[in-house]
Amino acid sequence: MTEKQEVGSAQQATLASHQQGEHRHVHGLVDPRMITTERGIWAIKRSFLGLGATALFQVLIVYWSGSMALLAETIHNFGDAATAVPLWVAFRLARLKPSKRFSYGYGRVEDLAGVAVVLVILFSGMVAGYESIQRLVHPKAVEKLGAVAAASLIGFLGNEVVALIRIGVGKQIHSAALIADGYHARVDGLTSLAVLFGVIGVWLGYPQADPLVGLLITSVIVGIAFQAGKSVLTRMLDGVNPELIDEIRHAAQHTPGVGEVTEARARWLGHRLHAEINLAVDPRLSITEAHGVAKETQKELLHHLPYLSSVTIHVDPLGESGEHHHTVGVDEQAHA
Repeated sequence: MTEKQEVGSAQQATLASHQQGEHRHVHGLVDPRMITTERGIWAIKRSFLGLGATALFQVLIVYWSGSMALLAETIHNFGDAATAVPLWVAFRLARLKPSKRFSYGYGRVEDLAGVAVVLVILFSGMVAGYESIQRLVHPKAVEKLGAVAAASLIGFLGNEVVALIRIGVGKQIHSAALIADGYHARVDGLTSLAVLFGVIGVWLGYPQADPLVGLLITSVIVGIAFQAGKSVLTRMLDGVNPELIDEIRHAAQHTPGVGEVTEARARWLGHRLHAEINLAVDPRLSITEAHGVAKETQKELLHHLPYLSSVTIHVDPLGESGEHHHTVGVDEQAHA
C-alpha cells in the first residue's frame, strides 16, 4: 500500500471513532451535555410553575367576569404550561447514555416532544375558537371589566417572565427548542394584551368586541402552531439552516493543512448538533500528519460552533476526496 493510499483509507477508517473520544476528553470529568440537560430541566420546571400560576389566576377572573377573550388566552396558557411535560420527559431521557440499540442516544425524543407541543398548541387554538364562536352566537354580558383588564396584564407579565427564563437558558445551553419556546411565550404575552382591546370595546358599548378578540387570539395561536410545526418537521427530516453548513465549511477550510472541504453534513438530534465532513489533504502527508490536521480541524469546529456535540472527520488525499470516490459500483461488487 502506498503512502497516498494510507492517507485515503487508514485515516478514513480510524479518525471518526477517535474524534468522538477526543471530544469527550477535552472537557474534563464532567460531561457538558449533562450540565446543559440539567439547565434545560431547570428552565422547564420554572416556566411550568410560572405559566400554571398565571393560568389559575386567570381562571378565577374568567369565572367571575365571563370574558371569552380572556378564556381563549387562559386555555392557551394552560396548553403552553402543558407543553413543558413532554419537553421535561425528553430532557430526562437525554441524560441516558447511548446503547447498542440507540447508538446516537435519545436526542430524537426531544423532536418527538416538539410534535406533542405543536399538537397541544393546535388543540388549544381549536377550543378557544369554538368557545369564541359560541359566544358570538349566544351573547353574554361581560362583567368586572377592570378585573379582566388586570388579568390580561398579569398574563402578559407571567408570559414575559417565562420567555426570559426560556430564552436565557436556551442561549446558555444552545437549545434551539427552548429559545423558540421562549419567543412563543413572548408572543403569548402580547396576545394577553390584546384582551385589553376587547375590554375597551365592551366598555365603549360594543359587547361583540370580546368574542371577536377571542377569535383574533385564536388566529394567532394557529399561526404559532403552523410555524412551530414547520420547524419541528424540518428537524425530523434532518434539515438545518444552510448558513450552518457554511459555518462548518468556513471553520474547517481555515485550518492549516486542509486543502479542500469537499463535503459537509449536519443534523440536529434534539438540542445537540452532529456533523460529518470530508477533508482533502496533501497526499504526501503521513498518517500521523494527516491525523494532526484532523485534530486541529476538530478544535476549530468546536471553537466556532459551541453547540456542536460531535463531529466525524473523513480525511482523503487531494484529488480523491468525497463520498463518490468511495462508492462501490455494480461491476466492482460483482468481482468482489
